[in-house]
Amino acid sequence: MAINPEEFGASFKGFLDQMRSQKKPDEAPFFVRKLQEHFGTSPASLPVVSQVFARYDQANLHLAMEAYLKGEGRAGEVLGVVGLQRLMNNGLASLVAPAGVFGHEPQEGPVEYKNVTLDNDRVLAAVEQALFLIRVGSERLAVFVREDQEILAQKGIVAEVMARELPTAERFLGDLRASIRTRNVFRGHAISLVHDHTELSVKFHRLPAIDRDSIILPEGLLGRIERQTVEFGRQSGRLHEAGRHLKRGLLLHGAPGTGKTLTIMYLVNSMRDRTALLLTGRGLGMIGQTCAMARALQPSIVVLEDVDLIAEERTKGSCATPVLFELLNEMDGLSDDVDVLFLLTTNRPDLLEPALASRPGRVDQAIEIPLPDESGRRRLFELYGRGLTLRVTDMPRFIARTQGASAAFIRELLRKAALFATGSGEGEIVVTDRHLDDALHELVVEGGDLTRSLLGFQSRMGFGAWERDRTQG
Repeated sequence: MAINPEEFGASFKGFLDQMRSQKKPDEAPFFVRKLQEHFGTSPASLPVVSQVFARYDQANLHLAMEAYLKGEGRAGEVLGVVGLQRLMNNGLASLVAPAGVFGHEPQEGPVEYKNVTLDNDRVLAAVEQALFLIRVGSERLAVFVREDQEILAQKGIVAEVMARELPTAERFLGDLRASIRTRNVFRGHAISLVHDHTELSVKFHRLPAIDRDSIILPEGLLGRIERQTVEFGRQSGRLHEAGRHLKRGLLLHGAPGTGKTLTIMYLVNSMRDRTALLLTGRGLGMIGQTCAMARALQPSIVVLEDVDLIAEERTKGSCATPVLFELLNEMDGLSDDVDVLFLLTTNRPDLLEPALASRPGRVDQAIEIPLPDESGRRRLFELYGRGLTLRVTDMPRFIARTQGASAAFIRELLRKAALFATGSGEGEIVVTDRHLDDALHELVVEGGDLTRSLLGFQSRMGFGAWERDRTQG
């Protein structure tokens, strides 16, 4: 059945007239009465101060409100609000207006919540829209929490505060901001910013636990890295008192697969008291917001892997895209007492050098993660052979044959050898010389240039020599 627009309009108008007729002529709207009873005076004459928080801070705002209400000598009543036209961005002032948009008034309704995902997949039901009537001794506050629906603006969550005196409202917002900083749900976790149309959200990451024994580097190299990161963080208070600046940048560079990412994950796990902000994928367009969050959540770490991907060669002058320069400028813009550690990795330091040279002081130290030497390769065979039964009679031959191989290559070599060793049997997996030979042949010879490049293999042995060595072995 088709709906006649004129009939619908007349019916809707009749509904509004009926609703208005049911109210006594001299009766004030519900929220005007509630606010007048709360403050002991007309709310229309009271000041309102508002603050917009990022949408991803909804859980933090909710917890800050809860903590405030639990304070000594404080009490509060929470009311739901329905009937506001949200797309019109109506707020606290609309609750004390004579009539709402289209002639209807806001009414008391259910308090609205939104489920917000936290770390470890925990879910918090955070207030989406509610009016808090708060009593603190003789002081009175009205706080309206609502979604910011300003058209074409990035969505946020708004806290509007009404009080008898303006300083009282401003002091409350100051307490709210301080509580959000100290009780922040993101603190101490690995997170990244995600942009979805007009809304910024925060994604929690679960990084694998990497112990120190899993980092196979040349003697003393890991200690140098830890001194600039883990140990510096432990001594940051003393260093600051001695006048040393706390912001710092460390660049790990080297061939693909040498262990840069693994080292970064180990460092992040070793500094659990720090919030780790990961810049990846589309998040590279939010460097400013990420660095602002790093400042707010300090002590913190900003991680940007494969930073060469945002740099490109130029025929003249420096080489960097605006994204890279933005990162370097953000690093430079931090004050000396801000405890933020920047961890960068690259496979192509030659692309970055001109940019870093033109912005000196941003990165304090660049450390090369080399391909493993003979001792390192032996330790890698032991590390990635865990869980297997290695019955290899000539391990020195395989250590020699993997000269120029990365840690990632040796890990894949042992995985593929284990696959060859499984056959159709059951029980323990026994890896022999033949299985390693077959795995090497498949990766190096049959895998082609792309596989060798992906796994970081730079062998100096020709393929003919490979086949002769395999046959003789």
